Amino acid sequence: MTIIPHISHVQVPITRTCAHPIPNFRTTPPKPTVYKYRFQTRHSDHRQDRKMEAVDAADLRSQFLQVLRSRRSSDVPLSVKPAKPVAEPFYQEIPRPSFSKAMESCPRANITNLKDLLHEENLYLTTEAGEQGRLPVLILSLKENNPGKRPAVVFLHSTNKCKEWLRPLLEAYASRGYIAVAIDSRYHGERASNLTTYRDALVSSWKKGDTMPFIFDTAWDLIKLADYLTQREDIDSDRIGITGESLGGMHAWFAAFADTRYSVVVPIIGVQGFRWAIDNDKWQGRVDSIKAVFEEARIELGKRAIDKEVVEKVWDRIAPGLASSFDSPYTVPIISPRPLLILNGAEDPRCPLAGLDAPVSRASKAYEEANCPDNFKLIAEPGIGHQMTSSMVKEASHWIDRFLKK
Repeated sequence: MTIIPHISHVQVPITRTCAHPIPNFRTTPPKPTVYKYRFQTRHSDHRQDRKMEAVDAADLRSQFLQVLRSRRSSDVPLSVKPAKPVAEPFYQEIPRPSFSKAMESCPRANITNLKDLLHEENLYLTTEAGEQGRLPVLILSLKENNPGKRPAVVFLHSTNKCKEWLRPLLEAYASRGYIAVAIDSRYHGERASNLTTYRDALVSSWKKGDTMPFIFDTAWDLIKLADYLTQREDIDSDRIGITGESLGGMHAWFAAFADTRYSVVVPIIGVQGFRWAIDNDKWQGRVDSIKAVFEEARIELGKRAIDKEVVEKVWDRIAPGLASSFDSPYTVPIISPRPLLILNGAEDPRCPLAGLDAPVSRASKAYEEANCPDNFKLIAEPGIGHQMTSSMVKEASHWIDRFLKK
């Protein structure tokens, strides 16, 4: 077992300005499909704008870290233990998924014997006390005769999947010289014991208020993962990207908000406005994705149906601040000046596009003020709902190459 020294997650952001582009970035990526729409300013937006002006990035990160620490059983040293490859990956869905056309479309180097040249690592990080404090990690990289520091990318799976599901992406990025990293999020993969582990954890969080299985607990793990990755001799600690799909996209968003060591960020079908959804009666799509916890809350609150009051109380209980202080209008802009690409479907009911008016407007302003407006982009693919497409995978790949490749 290896003990990793503690590194503070509050770091000075890496400065990337448009006046000093990173060398050798891709100059002619495929023309993206950009969904254009107008920002609609409402009276409530003016109140939020005034609140946003008062938000200090370091203070907000500190507040978030306090929330994360409030439900930790105890601090333990970050340690590393070797693990064996997972022979039978565990999925909390039936039928078991078998193929992702989108992930298979990820650009890869033309290496005929790629699998023979891949180096695979399986390990466990201890991020806190208790069973869920054991973080399973899968790492793929190319075997190198002249090892040096390389960029790394962390990949995060969607609900009910696991790190092994992401292998096509890991192999593709590893073929292009990255150290590709995937984890099992809380109550998923090796951290699950049956088909309802994640659902049960959400319900338990509502009842007991002692864990935060929706987004926040995994965000804690990703801060600890950054401690580990930045200590590796083969990783350039200034070039660590993070991306994920759906739940994984939310994890990527919150990890990047909380920890500036994630220097390039690409959340896919994950960024949304939780407060906006409540205020505009557009919460149904997200609620339906984890409905059991809302049904439990409805019953306890004596409601005949799930309504906005139930939704707000659940978010406040299982992820405090998610629909207020830590919502996207406040946390997305302070990812600036680090490169941020948000990829969504224009018709996604779980991440309604209109709910991104405020965060996108404010993020655009933040990147303008940082003199790097080209470091931020939203692409909303027309006609697409809650689905990661091949186009999104390729756009993410081009963005990460642009900013992480030397």
